[in-house]
Amino acid sequence: MLILGVILLLLGLFLKISVLWTIGIILLVIGAVLFLLGTTGHPVAGRRHYW
Repeated sequence: MLILGVILLLLGLFLKISVLWTIGIILLVIGAVLFLLGTTGHPVAGRRHYW
């Protein structure tokens, strides 16, 4: 999710499409939160790691 967020963020920046920019930021934030929860050992959706 982090990689997809970065890709959409960059595409939105270079192609000047604000919807891609917004979706990229949202996915990047959600991916970062899930990554942090997974690495600290908190189960996410019943799993130790979300990936």
